[in-house]
Amino acid sequence: MKIRLFGDPILRKKAKEVSDFDYIQSIKEEFLKTMYLDDGVGLAAPQVGISLRFFAMDDGNGPMIIVNPEIIDHSEEKELGEEGCLSLPGIFADVLRYKWIKLRYQDEYGKIHEQLFEGYSARIVQHERDHLDGILFIDHLPTNIRKQLAPELAKISKMRLEETK
Repeated sequence: MKIRLFGDPILRKKAKEVSDFDYIQSIKEEFLKTMYLDDGVGLAAPQVGISLRFFAMDDGNGPMIIVNPEIIDHSEEKELGEEGCLSLPGIFADVLRYKWIKLRYQDEYGKIHEQLFEGYSARIVQHERDHLDGILFIDHLPTNIRKQLAPELAKISKMRLEETK
């Protein structure tokens, strides 16, 4: 699987709900391998060109596949933390996220779960879930920071265009 880079239209598209769980199981190993290959802690399906609502994550406690996630509750408090993204190589910035979230989701077999994620795990979930709605972490940054990152973003976009030739 190939990571789609900033500028690829699929990264800005809202992904469709998953109904075929056999498909998720059939690509699970390759999907996880792709995430780990680039030292990622999370990978959303749109990042590899699949416009479906699922992502993988590994917060240090082993890999998880999260399908059709829905945040059903969250903390009032937010905290800043550094984020990067496999689709935005070399770009890192502090992003404000909820300290904890309660998530309702399905696993790769379709079983429904509700789980509380806190701290680093909550940050990963929020980042990856954003991808499913076509939102990148840079969209959460103040305008002045985004302006500072513009030259780097242009380089990534140019690199993507050169790869597609």
